[in-house]
Amino acid sequence: MPARIPPLQISAYTATSAVGVGKEPLAEALEHSRSGLRANDFGPAPLPTWIGRVDGLEEIRLPEAFARWDCRNNRLAWLGLQADGFLEAVAAARGRHGAARIALILGTSTSSIGETELAYTQLDADGHFPPAQRRPAVHTPHSLAMFVQEVLGLEGPSETISTACSSSAKVFASAERLIRLGLVDAAVVGGVDTLCGSVLFGFNSLELVSGGPCRPFDPDRDGISLGEAAGFALLERADASSGSGLQLLGYGEASDAHHMSTPHPEGLGAERALDEALARAGLAPEAIDYINMHGTASQKNDEVEGALVARRFPARTHASSTKGFTGHTLGAAGIVEAVISLLAIERGLMPGTVNSAALDPGFGPQIRLAPAHGEVRYALSNSFGFGGNNCALVFGRAAQA
Repeated sequence: MPARIPPLQISAYTATSAVGVGKEPLAEALEHSRSGLRANDFGPAPLPTWIGRVDGLEEIRLPEAFARWDCRNNRLAWLGLQADGFLEAVAAARGRHGAARIALILGTSTSSIGETELAYTQLDADGHFPPAQRRPAVHTPHSLAMFVQEVLGLEGPSETISTACSSSAKVFASAERLIRLGLVDAAVVGGVDTLCGSVLFGFNSLELVSGGPCRPFDPDRDGISLGEAAGFALLERADASSGSGLQLLGYGEASDAHHMSTPHPEGLGAERALDEALARAGLAPEAIDYINMHGTASQKNDEVEGALVARRFPARTHASSTKGFTGHTLGAAGIVEAVISLLAIERGLMPGTVNSAALDPGFGPQIRLAPAHGEVRYALSNSFGFGGNNCALVFGRAAQA
């Protein structure tokens, strides 16, 4: 197992999803178990399913200076960056460290592929993109990171991580390594993914999409509800002035490569990621107060993760899936659920599992349908992606002086 790591201070964080722009609408939805899912109205021929859609993206116009980056994914990134004073926090960090000493690490599973899909419907008689779509930098997986780096005025290392559903959880691990090695002094991490035809019809072809709102851990669960979201966090070295601030304490990563779309039946990769995250945080499972489970509402994912939580954590641990609030936001799921975990610590709010009417009797008492209030010292966030690409994160609050 890896050694304990020095914690990293989380100086600012934000998330925008189907429940609203920024942390306050998210906290309100979690408090009152209000789902952001709705009947699918995306695309010219909507699939009969439910989605977590962010309103208003079609009407957003990027400022002229960034107009060449225009696409649905970058519009959502722009909207998300405006919330919770995040732009101002990064500007202050840029003043402290210098633009070249701040890394940018973003997760996404599809980036701007929705714009590329659109471009292919606009081919001219010679099979070429129309002039307005001849923007190679937009039609690449790194489009999101290039756009956000320009918006934030950063000049440090820039990474795009695309490991399906674990993408924007793994950004925390990459940031910790860069900072610990002295390559940078701070990092902006996050992720953005938007709805598009490839996502909706692709998951439907795998028979993983539910016809109604997803029901994580319910005995009658029948698949996922897709969503879109943007989230960001600013990480810096913890110091004495960080007081009772929020911190990244540990992370664990593993790739079991059991199957392209099905988790290992015994959860070996997920458990290894969990063990590494706890080891880096210097914590035992009993220390965790809240677990944000990956909980997609697919049969196998919930079965494997539910068994893992049941065998590793005490009955008092409060665990839930928040996919019923936002939908499965794919490459943005890790950062959105990291933000929810941070809100749990900051506000003493442990979300429930919405849309589910009951819990599969095969799961343990840790999984809760209703929200609860109480002290959350440490929170665990699980992100388990396709191909057995797993990541677990541990968050906490800095010790009082």
